Amino acid sequence: MVKTKFVTQSDMKIGLIGDEDTVTGMLLAGIGHVDGQGKKNFLVVDSKVHIKDIEEHFHELTARKDISMILITQDCAELIRRAVDEFSHSAQMIPTVLEIPSKDTPYDPRKDGVMQRVAFFMPSAMASLGVEI
Repeated sequence: MVKTKFVTQSDMKIGLIGDEDTVTGMLLAGIGHVDGQGKKNFLVVDSKVHIKDIEEHFHELTARKDISMILITQDCAELIRRAVDEFSHSAQMIPTVLEIPSKDTPYDPRKDGVMQRVAFFMPSAMASLGVEI
């Protein structure tokens, strides 16, 4: 009889979609995981990667039960904005999707869903940062 393994909090992983430098840094920090079937929890996006492939990998990460958080660089999120917005408007809480800056593109808090929620509940906090939404 084969034991079935349940995913617990200690088994949860972080998914990552971003440029080569961001992904390399996160992999060096220990975020990377490749399972026995060759599925990776990260995707390096460069000029050769099609938008369809980015969107498919995003959907794979959101469907996995062992992913608790997805980090996506803001420029990659812009490429698949429709999919990211659809997921964030769904009732699904896990995995949480966080947009992070990359070294190539400056961070824009007006495009970040988390910062939009902060602005909705605390507009004075955003104004004190000099950000108008």
